Amino acid sequence: MILTITLNPSVDIRYSLEDFNIDKGNRVSDVSKTAGGKGLNVSRVLHQLDEKVAASGFLGGSLGEFIRKELTKLDMKDFFSSIDGDTRNCIAIISGEEQTEILEAGPVISAKEQNDFLQAFSSYIKEVDIITISGSLPKGIPTDFYSRLITIAKQHDKLVLLDTKGDLLKETLKSDVKPDLIKPNHIELGDLFGESFTDDESIIQALTKPSILDNVEWVVVTMGSKGAIVKHHDKLYRVSNPRVDAKNPVGSGDSVIAGFSAGLSRGLTDESLIKFGLSMGVLNVMEDQTGCIDPTKIDWCVSQMGIELIEHS
Repeated sequence: MILTITLNPSVDIRYSLEDFNIDKGNRVSDVSKTAGGKGLNVSRVLHQLDEKVAASGFLGGSLGEFIRKELTKLDMKDFFSSIDGDTRNCIAIISGEEQTEILEAGPVISAKEQNDFLQAFSSYIKEVDIITISGSLPKGIPTDFYSRLITIAKQHDKLVLLDTKGDLLKETLKSDVKPDLIKPNHIELGDLFGESFTDDESIIQALTKPSILDNVEWVVVTMGSKGAIVKHHDKLYRVSNPRVDAKNPVGSGDSVIAGFSAGLSRGLTDESLIKFGLSMGVLNVMEDQTGCIDPTKIDWCVSQMGIELIEHS
């Protein structure tokens, strides 16, 4: 079973309307409400891949109950911890090709709630094989919290895939205990090194020199439609995507995390794992809904992925 961690989840509300008028009433007939947050996007794709999934994080209030009901509908194990605060809304208003987002900050997590979560995590982690950790931290939680989760996971010999960015990623990688896989895009990798990476060569140089990335087994650097550069131990791969009709790129990174975790669960290795994992990001782009793939297209997409081993000194 694969466990997804979303510490700052949300109910994602999407309003679609022809004209969005500021300072006027706007009637909306096309509304969707889903359990949101990067880790829950991972959960949905894993469910579509027929993987056994459990989800965890912090939930509170009526919106938290909404997310719990959504997990039940998808037959996912609910390992979320209850909190006194209220789970947040995140609202997207779609008008033509324009999208306006209203993102609530979310609840403050108390020290007791954090400790209760860590104790519960130490218990239910025994039921899973792979853990994905995605997104930002809610208010009140220290920046070493992901490192603490990874340390507990490694004490139980579990694989950990981490998808976060900025100072939080840097802080987590400073720990002696590393995740097994990270998935920065090329901009996030540049932020990590304090420079801009605009081509394959600059990314390759960053991945091959001694750095904070040392001892991370898998580093998957995604570059949108341009594909990815992937480092596995001392091997580097260049991956190209098939050209597709892109509908919605949001959630593609989460879909890649789902793909790699499912691939690892199935025992895929090296090039087979890389092609399978990155295919999920391509398939997500082809769908309107965030964190969604069409499983009938997996074999086609994997067969269209180009991959080559990069020679480097």
